[in-house]
Order: sequence, then C-alpha cells, then structure tokens
Amino acid sequence: MLVKEIDRPLGQSLPPRGQAARQPIGKTRIVTGLAIVGLLGLSALIAMQRDAIHDPAPVEVAVVEPLSGPSGSAQIPVPSQAAESPSIISVGKAPANSSGVITISDPAAESRNLRTAHLPDRALIEDSPKGPLPMRAADGRRPFDVYARPWSGARGARVAIVIGGLAVSQTGTQAAINKLPPEVTLAFASQGNSIGRWMQNARQRGHEILMQVPLEPFDYPSVNPGRTTLTVEASPQENIENLHWALARTTNYTGVMNYMGARFVAEPSAVGVMMAELGKRGLLFLDDGSSARSLAPDEARKNGVPIATGDTIIDDVQDRGAILKKLDQLEATARAKGFAVGTGSAFGTTVDTVTSWVNEAKKRGIEIVPISAVASDPEKS
Repeated sequence: MLVKEIDRPLGQSLPPRGQAARQPIGKTRIVTGLAIVGLLGLSALIAMQRDAIHDPAPVEVAVVEPLSGPSGSAQIPVPSQAAESPSIISVGKAPANSSGVITISDPAAESRNLRTAHLPDRALIEDSPKGPLPMRAADGRRPFDVYARPWSGARGARVAIVIGGLAVSQTGTQAAINKLPPEVTLAFASQGNSIGRWMQNARQRGHEILMQVPLEPFDYPSVNPGRTTLTVEASPQENIENLHWALARTTNYTGVMNYMGARFVAEPSAVGVMMAELGKRGLLFLDDGSSARSLAPDEARKNGVPIATGDTIIDDVQDRGAILKKLDQLEATARAKGFAVGTGSAFGTTVDTVTSWVNEAKKRGIEIVPISAVASDPEKS
C-alpha cells in the first residue's frame, strides 16, 4: 500500500515507492509466543500468592482454661467455642528440636481482647477451700501484669479514677459498668453479690478491676466494714484467712483496695502481714488516701507490692458541682506532677458526673488511665 506524503508521520521517511513495509513472519511468531508464556507464568505466581494469603499455615495456640471453682466459690462459665475466640497466652520461636510449632505469648492478651477478657489465666490461679486465689505463675507473671488494662505509655498528664462499691446494688453496679468509660477502674466490694457475673461484664467492657478488702477503722466495731474484716487484734493467721476469703470472691483483678481501715493501716505489724501476702501473690495495693497515718506505702515497698495512693475522694459530697470541683483538682494535680488518683463510690450522681467529665477531659489532653498505670512497682524501679 502506498503512503501519501501528507499521511507520513512526522520525522519518518517513506519506504521506496512500490515497496510495502514488512515484518519477518517467523520473528513475530516467536516474540508473541514468548509473551504469552510469560503472562501465563505471572498469572500462576499471583494465584499461588493469593492462596498463601487466604490459607496461611496453621499456628498452634494455647487457650486459657476457664476456671471452675469448688462449691460456694466464684464460678466462671465455660463459653462455647462459637461464641469466644481463642485466648492467646504464650509468643516465641519454636525450639530447634520441635516439630516446627510456633508458640504465641502475650501476658496482656486478655486485657486487649474484650471477648476473652473475663476468662482467668489458669496459671495464675491457686485452688483453695475458699475458692480460686490469685498467684504468681511459674514463669513469674503476676495478676498485676496480666490483668492490667493497656494504656498509651505516654508521659503526659494522667488521671486514674477508681469507682468502688460495685456488686452491692444490682442497678448501681450495672449502671457503673455500662456508663463509665472503660479507662475507669472498678472496685468490687467483697461482701457484694454475684461478683463473678459482674466481673465478667466489667472485663468485657474493658475495665480494669480491683477487689475491696474490709479493714478495721478506728471506731470498730461500732462501724463494721463486714464480717471478714481484717483487724489489729486478730492473729496473723486469722487475718490471712479473712484476706483469702475476700481474694477468692472472683478472679481477673490486678490488686486490692482498702475499704475503710484507718486503724489497720496505721499498725505496722498488721498491715505488714497483709502486704507480705499480697507481694507473694503478685497483687497491687491501692490506698484510698483517707488516712494520713497510713503505713501501707512503706510496707508495700518492703514486700515488693505495687502501690498507688489516692489524691482525693471525689464524692464526699453527693453533688454534681462538688464532684466536678474535685475532678478539676485532680486534673490540676496531674498537670503539676504528671498523674493523679481519685476514688469514689458507685452512686448515680458520681457515675454520671465522672462519665461526662472524662469525655471532656480527654479533649483537653488528659489521658484517663487504669490504676495499674500509675502504681509504683518495686520490681521495676
């Protein structure tokens, strides 16, 4: 076919008149064939990669064994496999002489996985006549570490708020668990009811939890915290027995908090026995700060107990304005020294006020953290 001069592409010469441009037929077929083979190989490679992504090699995981305590102790129902995801409890490379199985490990996995946060780690449980007691695992892990709620780790202004008295009132407990932001720590009264069930609800909603232990006040027994109160006059063994009763009421908590106890925490021999037991079991102690004579911080450090002390009780007066004023004081303290701890009770006004204040405080750059995040840990200092 002849190409007219006007149709000639810019910068190209016309072939000699009467001679059509031709491509060698053999070379064209070879190039085309190689291109087809290359495309087929690339398609097969992509398909193999997709199969590997969607069907990874199986990884063996260890699942936390749900606890079933003796009659009268905390009973943890076993969830169906369809309802719960496996709880991963161990990460590391497989030993050289193993079958190639990978073991996965994460001490705080239950805190992060809300679907399994209510399941106790069996390695942290000691069976006792009173029920499941917290203990250090054989590998050194503590309930304080495993059941702690994760936080950012930033060193900005941090406020920890602990709301106690849960499990005393059903409606109040339910409201506190459902309304309060998950960063707020909840403390259960050991004299309360259905603590195992409430613990599960609280953990599944992301709360870190404590157990409140009744301690002797100065005007005891006129004011009596409960039938298993730890007292100054009791023998060490009696106090340990009463402490065990409180500790066995449920599982999955990071530590204990005093309920009353101004006289008890001022007596070194009495508080020392309690701290030795808490240190052995890997638990935190929160002193609500109501007694200026408390020796709890000193005894905690001697016994390796992570210790936190309250800066203020936020709801001495059940009034929204008064509670907001105390919360604002906590914020000022946190900005001055880095963190602050406030304690209160699960009254309706307290719960509603704390909930609204927390949401606003976050906008002002305050991080609300669990109590474990501000505890002084002798094992890490």
